[in-house]
Amino acid sequence: MTPIRTLLAGLTAVTALTGLAVTQPAAAQTTLLNVSYDVMRDFYKDLNPAFQKYWKAKSGQDLTIQMSHGGSSRQARAVVDGLEADVITMNQHNDIDLLAARGALVPADWAKRLPANSAPFTSATVFIVRKGNAKGIKDWPDLVRDGVQVIVPNPKTSGNGRYTYLNAWAFAQRQPGGSAAKAEEFVTRLFRNVPVLDTGGRGATSTFIQRNIGDVLVTFENEAELIAKEFGRGGFEVVYPSLTFLVEPPVAIVDKVVDKKGTRAVAQAYLEFIYAPEGQEIAAQNYLRPRNADLLKKYASQFPVLKTVAIDEFGGWQQAQKTHFDDGGIYDRVIAAAGKK
Repeated sequence: MTPIRTLLAGLTAVTALTGLAVTQPAAAQTTLLNVSYDVMRDFYKDLNPAFQKYWKAKSGQDLTIQMSHGGSSRQARAVVDGLEADVITMNQHNDIDLLAARGALVPADWAKRLPANSAPFTSATVFIVRKGNAKGIKDWPDLVRDGVQVIVPNPKTSGNGRYTYLNAWAFAQRQPGGSAAKAEEFVTRLFRNVPVLDTGGRGATSTFIQRNIGDVLVTFENEAELIAKEFGRGGFEVVYPSLTFLVEPPVAIVDKVVDKKGTRAVAQAYLEFIYAPEGQEIAAQNYLRPRNADLLKKYASQFPVLKTVAIDEFGGWQQAQKTHFDDGGIYDRVIAAAGKK
């Protein structure tokens, strides 16, 4: 064989090997973006590595999970405006309904695709007060007393704020002689006692804990444990009011995004993992009430039995949004009467 033919043969062999390497690559890197709300940072900080390990064993793929946190309604609008979330994990259904209504990013019946109306765990509304509870705050009427400062995020931008507003409304309406007019008056008095309207739950927590503003923070049950982890247990106490909202945080694939990116299978597996025993255990460890009955029983000591109000009392989230929180709704009237901007 001539030197030129020998060289060409060698190049052909290298090309053949290179082609083989191209057709049989190492497992590709996959990235998911989970657009979520403020107070779920610690839960997903624990859940994501567990799912990455599970997915690597199942598929051989290395997976990167990116997180975006903020006020729930603001986060949902960001996705509608083009933030390419593979999954969206909110604290109330109407924020995901927005994706169906304004961009057909998810189907209208998205909540039927996973168990429990696509809400893999629940939480509850609680009061966090400073150690010693100097103002004697025990129930909703204490939040409308003169001299009590209440920290709650803005219901226009935060699901946490909407839960607080609706919880206070339901409490007032259930009292003897209660009516819609008396509920509106009660909620107006409450918001008159709110010195700062942060855009999200995490901002409200920072206002209360780090800026030392307010006598009581109204937030989700699981946020109390996050505060304990971050700031210690010595500075505050948790108070369960006589009526608390049943918080059902939903999750969904963003269909248009996963179909564009080719990430539907891993996004579906990610959400299903939250319902699996390992995901439910991680939820319980983060003070989210698991749907798994055995795990709920296992962690019963940290989840007291509560008297709750559900969104059905307001005709569902879409009706509550229209009546109370849309522009020109009752909340706008409340906030004007409370003297807030």
